[in-house]
Amino acid sequence: MMDAYTVLARCYDRLTADVGYETWADYVERHFRRQKQPVQSVVELGCGTGSLTRLLAQRGYAMTAVDLSPDMLAVADQKCEGLGVLFLCQDMSRLALLDRADAVIACLDSVNYVTRPAALRRTFQRVYRALTPGGLFLFDVKTPLALENAGGQTYLDEDDGLFCVWRGEYSPKRRVCSYGLDLFVREEDGRWSRGGEYHEEYAYTMDELDGLLREAGFRRVKQYGDKTMSPPRQGAERVFFAAGKEL
Repeated sequence: MMDAYTVLARCYDRLTADVGYETWADYVERHFRRQKQPVQSVVELGCGTGSLTRLLAQRGYAMTAVDLSPDMLAVADQKCEGLGVLFLCQDMSRLALLDRADAVIACLDSVNYVTRPAALRRTFQRVYRALTPGGLFLFDVKTPLALENAGGQTYLDEDDGLFCVWRGEYSPKRRVCSYGLDLFVREEDGRWSRGGEYHEEYAYTMDELDGLLREAGFRRVKQYGDKTMSPPRQGAERVFFAAGKEL
């Protein structure tokens, strides 16, 4: 298996230029403002190249950014230079912080990439311990419907010096959607280089996630539609969870 986010790290920002990170940051802050106590310190799990990390740091939050990929973190570190962000290269199921945080977030379906339920159980337990009393855990997931629909699909991304092909395959037995990526990048000398990666996302049901959160100790667990403050609609392909730790 090819190392995940090694080849992709250098191209990730070009491939996600249409994500709209400002909108994501606005939505995260809407949840922060709902908290009974001020949110000052934030941990972002699966921070990638740090686009959301940078925005939240610029808005005054003390950010700790966690990712398993050293290559992604190297890009994020450069992007967030001078903002006082602490970067940690960790598996989120082994999350270990120096201090507890007011909020932990995991955006852009980072939770789906934890493909073993036992590892996700440990992740939620670690997050619970990492939060201050009254703290917030906010994350989003692709629903099983979204991952099933991605099976058999081919996606293309390109610009003047980049061509990327994604191929999705869904396994109902494993409940996993796998993505094979081929990347073609034009180098400075004009030649094209080719690289590839392989990624997997697990199709957790909303009931399973709710149960794992409550098992970890969370009691105030709510579900929301895609960047809305309303419950998800039937057939939703992305759902947000907001789980609060008791005071």
